[in-house]
Amino acid sequence: MNILLVGANGQLGSDLWTVLKRHNVIAAIQPGTPAGELSPVIDLDISNRDDVRAAVTQYRPDVIINTAAFHRVDDIERDASIALQVNALAAQQMALVCREADVALMYISTDYVFDGARREPYVETDLPNPISAYGATKLAGELLIRSAWHKHYIIRPCGLYGVAGAMGKGGNFVNTMLRLAREGKPIRVVNDQVCTPTFTEDLAAQIARLIETRQYGTYHATSDGACTWYEFTCEIFRLAGLAPEVTPVTSEDLGLPARRPAYSVLKNQALQNLGIDCMRDWHEALAAYVTKTLQH
Repeated sequence: MNILLVGANGQLGSDLWTVLKRHNVIAAIQPGTPAGELSPVIDLDISNRDDVRAAVTQYRPDVIINTAAFHRVDDIERDASIALQVNALAAQQMALVCREADVALMYISTDYVFDGARREPYVETDLPNPISAYGATKLAGELLIRSAWHKHYIIRPCGLYGVAGAMGKGGNFVNTMLRLAREGKPIRVVNDQVCTPTFTEDLAAQIARLIETRQYGTYHATSDGACTWYEFTCEIFRLAGLAPEVTPVTSEDLGLPARRPAYSVLKNQALQNLGIDCMRDWHEALAAYVTKTLQH
């Protein structure tokens, strides 16, 4: 399979690059960002429809996996213009190019399309209702892609963390907690947001299975189980053999600009219906990640 992997040097993209090695993968990165060990690699401005069309014409992919996103949640709450361009408008243009060339498209969305008002896992058919500008831009991307081209996969993960770290965010949540503990910094973590943090290595393996089915549609793809961010943090430190003082706080205590869903646990119902849900429990996935991180 020919795959154009957009955002290949990002947190999820890096794991996808490794998992998809048996396919013919072209790595596409934002101009001016480091390519690392990626090869072959091309610069691709996803906001430029002509550039996207040229890449599709030259490399003739069977599927484009678009992991590129602007996800600085609090910055977006203050000004959503860049996020709208990257998360929604560029995604629509990519879908239209895919329609022209009969190429499948995968778009990575988010659990933030839901409001978190319920207390049981969301399934793919539940009605989205974002409560942040970030969630709104990702939902806009979903809707624009659905209306543009039927050969799409929309993936909703939750709380991603990976070895490559989160591009542009100064490291992922797990790395940040480990760094704060080693620096002896005070650690305050919300205990009123329930989610399912997900290892990007697991998500990459799940995506690799899904694209081979050619069963298009919307899919939730998260680790199994649920926890608060405070519970997740305590498990990080237990696995790492660290014992810093961690203070549980409320979302209101932090006073961040963007509202977060109080409950954003997703159920991988569509993957289960296909019989291909291979996501691990979050405890097992986190243990694998911490072990890998401590070895580096």
